[in-house]
Amino acid sequence: MTLPGKVSMRSRLHIKLLLTLTALTLSACATPSVTAGDSTSTTPDLAHVHGLGVDPADGMLYAASHYGLFKLAPGGAPERVGPVQDVMGFTVVGPRHFLGSGHPGSRTDGPPHLGLVESTDAGQTWRELSLAGRADLHSIEAKHGLVYGYDSQSRQLMVTTDMRNWDNRARLAVSDFAVDPASPDVIVANTTDGLMRSSDGGRNFSLLPDAPELVFVEWPASGTLLGSDPNNTIYISADGGNTWARQGQAPGPPGAFAAPSVSDVYVGTETAIHYSSDGGRTFTIRQALT
Repeated sequence: MTLPGKVSMRSRLHIKLLLTLTALTLSACATPSVTAGDSTSTTPDLAHVHGLGVDPADGMLYAASHYGLFKLAPGGAPERVGPVQDVMGFTVVGPRHFLGSGHPGSRTDGPPHLGLVESTDAGQTWRELSLAGRADLHSIEAKHGLVYGYDSQSRQLMVTTDMRNWDNRARLAVSDFAVDPASPDVIVANTTDGLMRSSDGGRNFSLLPDAPELVFVEWPASGTLLGSDPNNTIYISADGGNTWARQGQAPGPPGAFAAPSVSDVYVGTETAIHYSSDGGRTFTIRQALT
């Protein structure tokens, strides 16, 4: 099922408004009100979820939020792990190996932007790698031995081979991006002009005219992408983003979206984290939020 051939002016304005509101919301989330680095501090319940990921070490679901990183064991209460900090760009690299960005807690000395930070113990501890004080990476991808990051401050897409030295690529307004599992040079990005694709590692992008307007996009398998639009609709593409079909409807506006496989889809809304085992056709509540 192919969608209409062009992104409408109304759609572009919708995405621009969404990006503006997202930036304002996230800037307001920049200073958690509890002490960073003290994992025993009293902390609010899990809320303001920015990212979701599954640790392949044990299949545990993690939720990155304004109040830190939470482990979500099936049937149990959310358990905060590690320091209290506003976790953005949360990405699972491998077993117990996470990357992130965001902002420190309100009582932590240091710059307001974490840059790129890394945990190799499933979020218990984090260390600074690069860009501290300079970048707030709202989207991070780790594939092909590379790390790709989008800095919300400069609107710069960047790529690094060593997580310390970065190569600047295109500059554009992006809500999310995804990298082709089959090629380090092929990237799709949700922009104010619609969904765009790069074939040269993010240096240049061209519009995908038959794509829906998306807020989040994931590329879990070669050729197959999944995404969510501002109206909670889940879409799938089986040809690298050229054509798209409607899959289903998420239970609310997405604040976080993850698809570790073509069949497994997680959506974070204001009220709950929802799970789909059929590629976004149907959802059940995985974790209620307060």
